[in-house]
Amino acid sequence: ICGICPVSHHLAAAKATDMLVGTTQLTPTAEKIRRLMHYGQTLQSHALHFFHLCSPDLLFGFDDEIRHRNIVGVIEDHPEIAKQGVLLRKYGQEVIRLTCGKRIHGTGAIPGGVNKSLNRDEINYLQKDIGQIVQWGQDAVELIKRIFFEQLDYHMAFASIDSNMLSMIGAYGEFDIYDGGLRATDANGAIIFDHVDPGHYNDYLREGVKNWSYMKFPFIKFLGAEQGWYRVGPLARVNNCDYFSAPLAEAQRRIFKDAGHGRPVQATLAYHWARLIELLYCTEAIRDLLLDPDISGKELLNKGDLQHCGIGVIEAPRGTLFHHYEMDDDGIVNKANLIVSTTNNNQAMNKSIRQVAGQYLDGQQLTEPLLNQIEVAIRAYDPCLSCATHTAGQMP
Repeated sequence: ICGICPVSHHLAAAKATDMLVGTTQLTPTAEKIRRLMHYGQTLQSHALHFFHLCSPDLLFGFDDEIRHRNIVGVIEDHPEIAKQGVLLRKYGQEVIRLTCGKRIHGTGAIPGGVNKSLNRDEINYLQKDIGQIVQWGQDAVELIKRIFFEQLDYHMAFASIDSNMLSMIGAYGEFDIYDGGLRATDANGAIIFDHVDPGHYNDYLREGVKNWSYMKFPFIKFLGAEQGWYRVGPLARVNNCDYFSAPLAEAQRRIFKDAGHGRPVQATLAYHWARLIELLYCTEAIRDLLLDPDISGKELLNKGDLQHCGIGVIEAPRGTLFHHYEMDDDGIVNKANLIVSTTNNNQAMNKSIRQVAGQYLDGQQLTEPLLNQIEVAIRAYDPCLSCATHTAGQMP
């Protein structure tokens, strides 16, 4: 579907087709290889987004000259930061290559499991640099905290909106981006629904359509379209979870949580902060999985009796991703519905743009720095429109 986060769609599709082929539980090796694949994907995506696309705004200011406000400017003025960003992303790509077969549109996951595990040489190769990768993950979080706290009031207020939040969480409320139940909270952090089986997402979420957009507008069913829109992604996930199982990320989550003074952190720019806490978590999770003997196991596949409906849900880097397939008795898929991360954030992005425009644009004059304020708000969500749009009306 998309070359930006192909692993996320690959795994959501795999989880949906697991159900179609009757797989109720993966082998330990298959689940851990898929998790490793997903952590590598999230690591590389977050590194790309923060260091390449957003750090120029945050390091140089939103009104810096265009010729300097880019990754080349970062390389010139902050070579060590740029180097860490490039190498963090490269490491994530290598994890994907070894678990998925190739870096883009890999084939590692198959219905009911995976098609390969890791051998000793591959594990040794990834273990060689993991200590440095974890350290750079810590450095990245310290960098965004320094930037954030230097102008705390500004960063907390810019494009800030109060919203509901939706994410997947583990069985005990822990942070989990591969598997778990759905949790939704309101703007004050109160639970709307919790530990919902993702296979029943249709009972809780609806998708609105408007005649002026190619994107759908999802909302929480019983709150209605006006009150039920929500945000997904790093900000929602770090706010919604009760704890991280990885100690370094958990220590950073507590600092992040304190910034909300008892409420969820609603600042749109805090997406960057949450994103780098997740990046750190992925480095720790990869390090721990590389010590797990299951990732070189030989039991790769489970299958059962064919089913007619398969629903796969995963936390892609940009947020909660739904794949829903239905097939007939001949095994032909006759219905497929996707709700992708950027679609889930659609209404929230519109609200954030409106807030920034109302604050900074006077309706008289448009300058590049003023327009960049709008872009900064959008970039915080890390939107990926290539798979968030749909055809209006009948397909030709």
